[in-house]
Amino acid sequence: MALIVQKYGGTSVGSPERIRQVAQRIAKWSRAGHQLVVVVSAMSGETNRLIALAKELQKEPDPRELDVIAATGEQVTIGLVAMALKAIGVDARSYTGAQVRVRTDSAFTKARILSIDEQNIRRDLDAGRVVVVAGFQGQDEEGNITTLGRGGSDTSAVALAAALKADECLIYTDVDGVYTTDPRIVAEARRLRTITFEEMLEMASLGSKVLQIRSVEFAGKYRVRLRVLSSMTDALLPLAEEADSGTLITFEEDTKMEQAVISGIAFSRDEAKITLTRVPDRPGIAFQILGQVADANIDVDMIIQNTSVEGTTDFSFTVHRNEYAKAMDVLNSKVKASVGAAQIVGDPKICKVSVVGIGMRSHVGIASLMFKTLSEEGINIQMISTSEIKISVVVDDKYMELAVRALHRAFGLDHAVA
Repeated sequence: MALIVQKYGGTSVGSPERIRQVAQRIAKWSRAGHQLVVVVSAMSGETNRLIALAKELQKEPDPRELDVIAATGEQVTIGLVAMALKAIGVDARSYTGAQVRVRTDSAFTKARILSIDEQNIRRDLDAGRVVVVAGFQGQDEEGNITTLGRGGSDTSAVALAAALKADECLIYTDVDGVYTTDPRIVAEARRLRTITFEEMLEMASLGSKVLQIRSVEFAGKYRVRLRVLSSMTDALLPLAEEADSGTLITFEEDTKMEQAVISGIAFSRDEAKITLTRVPDRPGIAFQILGQVADANIDVDMIIQNTSVEGTTDFSFTVHRNEYAKAMDVLNSKVKASVGAAQIVGDPKICKVSVVGIGMRSHVGIASLMFKTLSEEGINIQMISTSEIKISVVVDDKYMELAVRALHRAFGLDHAVA
């Protein structure tokens, strides 16, 4: 008997019929003798509906009140899933994040989990119940409802798996695993049987929508066995077959000796670039610029500072496209005059394309092949960022799909062993 945490996304619980299918799948695992904690998202589209309602009343919704509203989506789903289980003879109990005592900080809409009190869950598991938990949410020290940001249910599931020392965390989604790139962009994309935590962390941070980045961080830090698989398969699929499907996210030492140099091509359209021109090239200038951006709770991604010319330099960085207007406002009102920038130039029509693979550590020529491939397609590179296992470039948004297809082909991923 194993303790399993299962997570179902919004598409998986998007209708009463889908919820019944999820209940059948959960019942299959429960009747096989496993203890189950099930984490669910709001029904597909519900969180967007709730946020839209909030924006009808307040153009920039108060973050605390927005969390109060957004958290109700998952509360509906946990009740429905628990009811569906009871209807087929499986004892179940639902919990909100606050009832579990998922303690977070007070960064509303982007809260981070500080601790989890798993005693209530363990008591129900020992009593033979399936525990159904609302993902995406918690509670701060003052009792305020908080949410973990988009995709936060993945983080909830992995954090619960870590706290409970679960045998495995299964992330059910509308795709059947992690692919070399998005099959909607490249028809030849292949499903990977395994991928390392490092590679998955890079893929998630670079735009892959399969898993939220913080969930991968949690899983890697606490060594949670993590698997991505599809909820769209037959709910009555034999347990052994289902348990070995999808993509297993594991550690480098557990992978095969011979592995593809590049595991995948990631991309993100949700990018915007901002450049401050002719700022003084002196110590502390980066802090003066980015400190104000950080104080506004805006995440910065790629950063480039040009070589000094006559004591000045151009300073460029990228932010999420949704935060572009806010970042420009902060820079124009609080930074431009104080640092003496000549002008602030923005471009919200860029994208980021990245190649990822632990094989980069032992192979040369990855960057040159990437740059050659983009050059042959007539794609200009605006920014470059690297780490030990990835290379990212910023290009014009209109070239994104062309870049992804060309790189997928150039690195032989069309014919990779999945």
